[in-house]
Amino acid sequence: MKRKAKILKSRRGAYMTSNNVLISFKYAFNGIKYTFKNSRNFKIQVFFALFGLILASILKIDKSDYLILLMTIFSVLTLEIFNTSIESLVDLVIKKKFSNLAKIAKDCSAGAVLLASINSVIIGICLFIPKIKLLFLN
Repeated sequence: MKRKAKILKSRRGAYMTSNNVLISFKYAFNGIKYTFKNSRNFKIQVFFALFGLILASILKIDKSDYLILLMTIFSVLTLEIFNTSIESLVDLVIKKKFSNLAKIAKDCSAGAVLLASINSVIIGICLFIPKIKLLFLN
C-alpha cells in the first residue's frame, strides 16, 4: 500500500518533465509493457519480429540487411505503440460516446500500422526469399 501511495504521489506532477533520466526510462518502459500486456496486435508483431530475427540468424543475412530488418521491426512496433496511445487518448476524451472524428482518428492510426506491417512483409520477402532459394538450389 505504501508503494502504491508513493507511486501515485510521484505521478501527481505527470504533466511535467522528469528531471531524473532513470525515471524517464522507467516511464517509457512502462508504456512498452502496457502495450505488450493490452494490445493483441503488439504481441503478434513481437512474435513475428522474433521469428524474423531467428530466420535472419539461420540464413546468415549480411549486416546491412540485418539493419534494414531491425529498422523495419522497430518502425512497426513504434507505430503500434503510437496507435495504442492515440486510441487511449481518444477513448479518454470521448468517454463512451460515439464520435465520427474519434473513429477517423482511430482508423487512421490503425491504418498507419497496417501500412508499416505491409511494408515489413514486403521487406521480409525481399530479404529472405533470395536466401531461401539459395538453400534449395545448392
